[in-house]
Amino acid sequence: MPRKKYVPRSNPLPDPVHGSLLVTKFVSSLMSRGKRSTAERVFYRAMDIIEQKTGQPGITVFKQAISNAKPVLEVKSRRVGGATYQVPVEVRPERRTSLAIRWIIDYSTARSEKSMEEKLAAELVAASKKEGGTIKKREDTHKMAEANKAFAHYRW
Repeated sequence: MPRKKYVPRSNPLPDPVHGSLLVTKFVSSLMSRGKRSTAERVFYRAMDIIEQKTGQPGITVFKQAISNAKPVLEVKSRRVGGATYQVPVEVRPERRTSLAIRWIIDYSTARSEKSMEEKLAAELVAASKKEGGTIKKREDTHKMAEANKAFAHYRW
């Protein structure tokens, strides 16, 4: 964090196939060790698998999965006196998207299918139908925020 000047966010270019910034962010999160072409290949093959399985365009299933996985509330630790409280707070829009992307990638890697393309496709289809590990994670986050609603007055 610089002390003197505000640093503007860099805006990446939309992806060449779908023209979507969301796809670019997803591919960047999926990428490991700087191998963007491999991450793009995994993503686009997963889109093809989704189109074969569901009969719908892969990008619409992808966008539906992301919107279903976005959390509205989360808890943050807040120290008051000698106690630490889990205070429910609303999630900023950028963080909602990044959490949804992160959860989808994490839970797709944990699946038992053979290739990463199949894992990613299966998790995206499950998330678009409001089921699977990603949606369970979002529901757990919401339940935790709901359970700690009594500490909402400690928000800052």
